[in-house]
Amino acid sequence: MSDELPAPPDIARDVFTGEAWDRANAFAELLVGPGVVRGLLGPREVPRIWDRHLLNCAVVAEAVPPDVRLVDIGSGAGLPGLVLAIVRQDITVTLLEPLLRRTVFLEECVEALKLDNVEVLRGRAEELAGKREFDVASARAVAPLDRLLKWAMPLLREGGELIAMKGERAAEELAEAEPQLRAIGARSAELVTVGRGKVEPPATLVRVVAGRAPERARRRRGR
Repeated sequence: MSDELPAPPDIARDVFTGEAWDRANAFAELLVGPGVVRGLLGPREVPRIWDRHLLNCAVVAEAVPPDVRLVDIGSGAGLPGLVLAIVRQDITVTLLEPLLRRTVFLEECVEALKLDNVEVLRGRAEELAGKREFDVASARAVAPLDRLLKWAMPLLREGGELIAMKGERAAEELAEAEPQLRAIGARSAELVTVGRGKVEPPATLVRVVAGRAPERARRRRGR
């Protein structure tokens, strides 16, 4: 298995434009270098670094509204949060990650890539609830949807969106999370496909719009 950074596919030039192109290439080098050495990315992922990771995360930007505050839950090696910050300079991104070795890597990446729209926070979503509020929460391979909802919804303003990257089980997870969605008072929940013509297969997202939790609504009426 080669440990050399593969050449980016032609489509990458259309996805990463302007300054994002140089930053994407630099981030790819950080992932296959220090990222692999420190165990944040498996060696087998190196040949797939562009299609499976960088491009797959970049197309998520199609579902992110403009000028939002986004929190990336369980950011790991910065996928998708750091990639979204690279392609969308209009948004501010908080990379939320509990493990020290990962936050150290993320901080080094932010400094190396000269990203002024990113902050790195070490901690868990449950610890941040009630202290910060965001417009969008993103997550990739962090937890099943029903558990992810418990972490993400308290971080979102009313009307904010959870954008969860999911694979083949996306529809199944969405159905299984129906009781949780009702309990949290979600306004809507749907499957969204992004990246058509850019990644194969296109990326499947679950988008949940936060409403007012039933218990919160009752407290407001009681005032």
